[in-house]
Amino acid sequence: MSTIGRRLVARWVALGPSYLPFADIATPDLTWPRLLRLSLFQVSVGMTLVLLAGTLNRVMIVELEVPALLVGGMLALPLLFAPFRALIGFRSDTHRSELGWRRIPFIWQGTLLQFGGFAIMPFALLVLAGMGESADAPRWIGHCAAAVAFLLAGAGAHMVQTAGLALVTDLTPEESHPRAVGFMYVALLLGMLCSAMLFGWALSTFNPGRLVAVVQGTALTVMVLNAIAMWKQEARSRDRRPDPRVPRPSFRVAFRALCQGPGTVRALVAVGVGTLGFAMADIVIEPFGGQILSLSVSETTRLTALIALGGLLGFAWATVSVSGGAPPFRVALIATLLGLPAFAGIMGALPTALPVLFLLGNLLLGLAAGMFAHATLCATMSRAPADQAGLALGAWGGVQATAAGLAMAIAGGLRDVVTAYLQQGAALAADTSALVAGYFSVYGLEIVLLLVTVIVVVPLVRLDPEPSAAPQRRSTDRPGVNAERPQLGVPS
Repeated sequence: MSTIGRRLVARWVALGPSYLPFADIATPDLTWPRLLRLSLFQVSVGMTLVLLAGTLNRVMIVELEVPALLVGGMLALPLLFAPFRALIGFRSDTHRSELGWRRIPFIWQGTLLQFGGFAIMPFALLVLAGMGESADAPRWIGHCAAAVAFLLAGAGAHMVQTAGLALVTDLTPEESHPRAVGFMYVALLLGMLCSAMLFGWALSTFNPGRLVAVVQGTALTVMVLNAIAMWKQEARSRDRRPDPRVPRPSFRVAFRALCQGPGTVRALVAVGVGTLGFAMADIVIEPFGGQILSLSVSETTRLTALIALGGLLGFAWATVSVSGGAPPFRVALIATLLGLPAFAGIMGALPTALPVLFLLGNLLLGLAAGMFAHATLCATMSRAPADQAGLALGAWGGVQATAAGLAMAIAGGLRDVVTAYLQQGAALAADTSALVAGYFSVYGLEIVLLLVTVIVVVPLVRLDPEPSAAPQRRSTDRPGVNAERPQLGVPS
């Protein structure tokens, strides 16, 4: 090869770590095919989120005429399980079993919960739609069955995601953890994007029977994807077998040690308030498009794909910035500020009669939310002790999921209360002005919450280290975590 050719190849190889933030995640032990297969658990979680918070949310409110307050409560039910994400992460850090696994048992249990929730959901939808022999069944039976289905599916997604992300940190070197977890969240957003487009295509001609088929297909797909993702990923170790002579570690002590880091509590508060500000729109975006802007089920489902696309761009932006040395909380502050014009565009689409503002607002909202999530995740992991990756991920995920569940419940209740109050007047009962006011009250509250998030994040920016002159590079000869432990079998 000529001198010019060698220089071109060297330049091309150097572009990977600089412009492709995930180019150096793979190792000889964790190859790209294995890493991509592992990311399938995030795809299944993305499908679950789109189906619950996107398609079923809009269908139950608009087509099945279930009160938004009740639907918001159903979507908020998994928050009863969300605070236990920190405990799940801690247990997966310290779990010992005869099979020698730590993470896999929790991923499998979460998969079974997801499948159980989707198995119950079709019966609830048939009762709510009054189809066939279920036409005479009381609607409260459908409401209760739907609530149980939402709870099981949401709880399963929490468990799968927490244990799965902890497994990713086990399989990658410590300096690559932020990029590896960021790659997994890109897989989550790609799963949301693709599943939203697929659901939109499948429901282009809506009827309850087709919706039931979509739910059943999702249940089977989730089970298959998670099984493929888990296959031969975690090596079995003799050190993980139970020993009655060794006392179980204390979750309280471990969590207290995690919170003693500088700014850790404030960082978790910022995650909670910021997630509230971004997530309240999740339950009202699609109903707003259907009731106010007269969009079809297929078109509003594709809105979820648009938000996921924005989130994917936001994750890429945040990953490039943080990998290049930018302080994570500074990136989170920029993301919070970008959320303000996003809501302005969504609200301005109606009075200006410009649907493009609504689409751009949704895209910008997804971008800002993706940037905020990834930046705060990187900050949380950088503050976690080396042996508490699962606990740190669980704490971040627990706060985020709890805030997202509360956001959905608050958004649905606020929309219903404001609409009902204004509809008491005869003048507003005949048009959509009361509905518009209900939706706008939610968007206005989100703007206020984002401003509060700015106030909380600004002191954290001062705690961030100064930007480094060059991004840290991963050593290619560092062995993986599993290579340091006695093995019963090496995963392929």
